[in-house]
Formats: sequence, C-alpha cells, structure tokens
Amino acid sequence: MAIKDYIRQRFFPHMWCPGCGHGTVLNSLLRSVESLGMSKNEIVMVSGIGCSARISGYVDFHSLHTLHGRALAFATGVKLAKPELNVIVPMGDGDALAIGGNHFIHAARRNIDITALVLNNRIYGMTGGQFSPLSGIGTMATTSPYTSIDREFDVVEMATAAGATFVARSTTYHAKQCTDLIKQAILHEGFSVVEILSQCPTHYGRKNKKGDAVEMMKGYKENTTPKGSKAKQENRDLIERGVFVQEELPEYCSEYDKIIAKAQKG
Repeated sequence: MAIKDYIRQRFFPHMWCPGCGHGTVLNSLLRSVESLGMSKNEIVMVSGIGCSARISGYVDFHSLHTLHGRALAFATGVKLAKPELNVIVPMGDGDALAIGGNHFIHAARRNIDITALVLNNRIYGMTGGQFSPLSGIGTMATTSPYTSIDREFDVVEMATAAGATFVARSTTYHAKQCTDLIKQAILHEGFSVVEILSQCPTHYGRKNKKGDAVEMMKGYKENTTPKGSKAKQENRDLIERGVFVQEELPEYCSEYDKIIAKAQKG
C-alpha cells in the first residue's frame, strides 16, 4: 500500500498550526506502518483530546477519538477484546501524563501490548497555551505569566520506572530515526513508549522566545545527542535520543489467556 492509502484525504488540509511538529510525527508513523506492510484492518488507533489526538482523524485505520486522558483505558479494552490487533495511542502532555498519568503508569506496569506515542511539545496547544507536566521550571505560558515553578516529568524515566518494556525518544528533526523507533515499538510485544519532542511555535515557541518552527527544530538538532554518546559525557544538559529499554517480559493479554484457560478447566 502507498502512504496515501493510509490517510483520510477528505479531512485535509489538517487543522494543525503552521510549523506544528505533529504533522511530521504523522508522516513518521505512516512511513513505519508502510514499511511493515501492515493492512489498515490490522491497526486500531485510539486518541484522547488535544492537538496530538487529531492524528486519529487523519488516518484511515479503525479509530476511536475518546475522552481527555482516557485513551490508554479505551485502548486497553480494545486490546483485551481483540488481542490480535495492533493498538497505537498518540497522546500529548495532558493525555499521557496529567489527567492520563495513572492510566499511563498502569498500562506500563501491566506490560500490555500497546504502542504509546507521547508527543511532547511542553504545552497545552489546543486549549490556549497553558503549562503542562512536561513544561518545566521557568516556562512561560498563559497559566504561568511569571514562569512556572513546577519541575517537569522525564517521560523516559517515568516509563522505565513504571515497567514499560520498550522505551525510546526522538524528535521531529530526526524524522527518519523517529520512523525507525515507531516501527520497533509496533513490533515489540509489550507496552512500548516512544517520546517525540515536537515543536509548538504558536504557543510554546512564541511565549518562550524559541523562534519559529525552523529555529525550534534547529534546537532539537543542537540540544540532543544519541544515547551514550561522548557529547553527553561532556555536556550533561544534552537530551539523549534512541532506545533506552528493550526487554522481553510476559505480555498481559497472553497471561490473561492463561487465566481464562485455568478458569475453564475449573
């Protein structure tokens, strides 16, 4: 299948702001699915509310556009009902780690075979530019006009601590790497998390004087480095990219099938 066969062309042009990184993430996602040769009927996409959640409307997969923060809860239900399907969940700051935080850590703890994409633009973009759990200290936002004093979550560290068995990070500048990481995450049998740093020039970039989309992507190039690089040893402030966790542990649906088998014997 060609890339265009995976999208709902009638919903284009999209609603994202000029320069938003989420379109690049959609591109990487579609390229990873295409490279795997997957049928549209093999995939279910579940999303909540927000800029990132709009991805589910643009892909021609089975899709659910659900409640804010509850995408992983709905996705868990889908996966348990139809474990043979590939379930992909794109989430923003709030869906993943604010109102959706508990669902995130428990999905990771269970190691259910879901691919979670965390589109980290460090702001609530769709609702007016409020600060989020990923914004960090010193961030300017509509709800922190004198800067935020809240520390941000580290998505990779949180996913790892909660038990996710595949954890990776990339950026919209590194679109080819992003494609490869999403592909690996889909193939992994267990809870997979791919954090993608995605620019929001409309709110985060403007309020924090980070420049336009091109300048923000240049920042991703200059301020990130491959995991374990010498550059990271020399500059601890650099953000690492790549695969942080990849391990094989019992997957939740498979273990649940064993419980059903025991119950039927009893």
